[in-house]
Amino acid sequence: MKVYKEDKKRLYMEHHSIAHLFSFPVEEVLEVHEYERDEWIIQEGMRPYYLFYVVEGKAKIYVTHQNGKVSLINFVHVNDYIGEMELIQDVYYTKGIQASTKTICFALPIQQYRAKLMEDAKFLRELTKFLSVKASFMAMKYSQGLAFPLENRLADFILLTADEGIYREKHVTVCNYLGISYRHLLHVLNQFCEKKFLKKEGRNYQITQYQSLEKLAEEMKNN
Repeated sequence: MKVYKEDKKRLYMEHHSIAHLFSFPVEEVLEVHEYERDEWIIQEGMRPYYLFYVVEGKAKIYVTHQNGKVSLINFVHVNDYIGEMELIQDVYYTKGIQASTKTICFALPIQQYRAKLMEDAKFLRELTKFLSVKASFMAMKYSQGLAFPLENRLADFILLTADEGIYREKHVTVCNYLGISYRHLLHVLNQFCEKKFLKKEGRNYQITQYQSLEKLAEEMKNN
């Protein structure tokens, strides 16, 4: 993890200002953190020191079950909060959040500013909107899993997780997240390669036709 200083920090503050989300001058106390791909932003089970606001990149949310299996359960995107549940709940089991690309976040120390945030009506209104959209999105993703074939869902997943045009997720993780068999996943990936949507490079896949994958993904979103 890198912490931006001076000119680099000021540049991000100017280009991605979030002053409008708070009633107090939050940018005076914000830090700017950079995480590389596969770096953990928050370790599972450990309460975060910061409330994060994502300004660049994307991340994945994992949880470990009682039987030891680790599941990918959701994604974090630009303009999302990280650590908001730990802010508002004293007792909350923290999920693991791992950067899937280079990810840059604004970071506000939770313990130092919790009382101020919880008394900030403007911030709480914005946080409520965010949590409402997040809940609606999770419900929509569940319904899409029941209504659409794997081709659409996998195209959407590939676009979500690809980094600089390269898709490299583990098949077991994808099968668990999409609720499909290993064989079914390989079949559709092979189809995508035959249609020239993807090109296999070792264990990874290069996206060669973004528009074709985007069209499949959009069929779900426009439904």
